[in-house]
Amino acid sequence: MNRKPFRSSPVISESTTQMCKGFDNAFLQAFRNTMKLASSLFPNQWRLLASSPQLYLQSFIFSTASTTKSPTLRQYRNLQTSVSPVVTSSYLPTSYITQKQIETPSSPEKQGPPVQESLGAFQKLPMVMPSIDLYSSALRKSKRVQPTKGIANIAKRERNRGAKQLDAFMKELALPLKGYMESFPRRRLLHPYERSLIELTLGDGKYEEVLGKVDALRKKVLSVGKEHASLCAKALSKREAEDRLSEGVEKLELVFQQEGRAVDDLLSIAKVLRAMPVVDLEMPTLCLVGAPNVGKSSLVRILSTGKPEICNYPFTTRGILMGHVILNYQRFQVTDTPGLLRRCDEDRNNLEKLTLAVLTHLPTAVLYVHDLTGECGTSPSDQFRIYKEIKERFKDYQWIDVVSKCDLLGGGSPVMYAKEDRSNDEEEIIKYRVTGPDEAFHVSVKTEQGLSELKSKVKEVLSIEMEKIKSRVGVDPSVASS
Repeated sequence: MNRKPFRSSPVISESTTQMCKGFDNAFLQAFRNTMKLASSLFPNQWRLLASSPQLYLQSFIFSTASTTKSPTLRQYRNLQTSVSPVVTSSYLPTSYITQKQIETPSSPEKQGPPVQESLGAFQKLPMVMPSIDLYSSALRKSKRVQPTKGIANIAKRERNRGAKQLDAFMKELALPLKGYMESFPRRRLLHPYERSLIELTLGDGKYEEVLGKVDALRKKVLSVGKEHASLCAKALSKREAEDRLSEGVEKLELVFQQEGRAVDDLLSIAKVLRAMPVVDLEMPTLCLVGAPNVGKSSLVRILSTGKPEICNYPFTTRGILMGHVILNYQRFQVTDTPGLLRRCDEDRNNLEKLTLAVLTHLPTAVLYVHDLTGECGTSPSDQFRIYKEIKERFKDYQWIDVVSKCDLLGGGSPVMYAKEDRSNDEEEIIKYRVTGPDEAFHVSVKTEQGLSELKSKVKEVLSIEMEKIKSRVGVDPSVASS
């Protein structure tokens, strides 16, 4: 091939001329024209290119590589160029990039510990589709997938369609399952109160077990889908490709029939957890505590917007119920809890443990309800012992004592519905059986006796709780830690 010497132009430096010797005329002419155009349109950028022409020549060679043949590329193989990463859509040498502009992913060792969720994680749970709806939706979408255009051979087109449909079917099943796994929070990252709710409401280990089954289903769907999509892509005829497609769909259907129950279990868990009352840690809370059926729910209806079920049998309240009360334009929370029986913590049922979880993990004031009539089914002496235990355990809380159903007490003489042995009664229990704790409010929801005084006391206690919360929020964490 005849090569003419490369002659410099007014806008091309001598170094550029020396560097470009040895290239064919067509390439040199194109390069020369481009350099002239660049010098006229971009004078400022041209100064950089004129001082270091290798930068521009490198980009020019790669931009024209797709339109040239391989022999031309072999001619430039020995050209020495500099490596320049792309920064904000421009080619710049590495020396021009500061250390802050080069972002490197941090290693897992340098990453901080996982951040604990605040309250309200249950309300962020995703909507879970029933397994049958998830399967039907994925199958319907996969059938819309068409083979790649331009395939003339019938067998190739059919196996392409089958492989693409199986791949789409697999992804439509697996991606929602992956989304569930990522959206449902890990229990260890939840607030201690919500961790207790999961354990006591669903059972110990049930939450992790269901999530594990969903993840196992996702992995099996991916494995089966990839296997049958590969087999379909290797089919030798149209009939074989159709059979492979049918086998793959049937196998995925079988997998969902056998293990899709985990998705339905996850749906049930999401419904239960989303129904849990939301507790605001920055809002004062009044928690009603006492033995079963002493009248806590009736007082919640009187004091707040909560509407709990009221029946004359133990453990009417089967969960944590939340109401709100507005006093002087301020909003407060009122919580109704399941009743407590006289027994050790190891023997308590999950409903009783829910009550203890609220008192343990939430900043709250306590309104303890006593029923001296014995109508609730728990004798006054047993109520006294439960009361002393709970008050000793949570002695730092703001405390209000209320004796309910005082309209049934008559002239101070209790009506005994529950039998008890009084032979070994202490003086404190004898006094408690008649008047209840010291400074207790005697109220009756039926006659409205003492309710106005109780509401005033509740307002006073919740105002104190509000001041405590404001003082905690106002303290600088760095100052508090020092």
